[in-house]
Amino acid sequence: MIPETKEYTVNLIEKNQLIITGKEDDNLWNKALTLTDFSSPWDSEKSSKITFKALWDTEKLFFSFTVFDTSIHIEKQNDSFESINNSDRVELFFRPDNTLNPYYCLEIDSEARIMDFIAYPNKNFDFNWNWPKGDILVKSSVNEDSFTVEGSISIQSLKDFKLIKNNKIETGIFRAKYSPNKNDSYEPVWITWVNPNTETPNFHIASSFGILTLKE
Repeated sequence: MIPETKEYTVNLIEKNQLIITGKEDDNLWNKALTLTDFSSPWDSEKSSKITFKALWDTEKLFFSFTVFDTSIHIEKQNDSFESINNSDRVELFFRPDNTLNPYYCLEIDSEARIMDFIAYPNKNFDFNWNWPKGDILVKSSVNEDSFTVEGSISIQSLKDFKLIKNNKIETGIFRAKYSPNKNDSYEPVWITWVNPNTETPNFHIASSFGILTLKE
């Protein structure tokens, strides 16, 4: 049985109106649908609440995550990809098609540090690749019981990477939550919008993607 494809509708707003602060405090966010349909298929404990919102105008795709968590883990040894990879974070993956050859990954922690890379099938990652700096903006904020990651990506860059087709963007939306174990080290819990139906956690697979539909 083929699982039903999940879709999220991205509402259109006027150009150059939404201001990214990292706090999701612009009133325009009230025009966005709120996505809360996240789960960890590989973990028996219910994960904490996550909300995702997206909007777009003719120049940018806007996104915002709010992760409800009173114990945010961040490794701050340096700003390397390895440090971000060992921290609580949210993730957006984009693909031109289900061959995943290639696909593009944005992994962002609670301090708005970005681990961006291009990937190919079988977890073949190229960390020397970066999303063009002028085409992405990310800010964040941390509160007592949550953190928010808010950002924008230029529509032109999405088109350049062939990621928009008939106003649809094939997208994976994820979270990694690091919790202490008995050995005083941290282990990740993997949280996803779309259940990829794999025995062990794997976001780098075609079945982990849904669709963002740009509504005109």
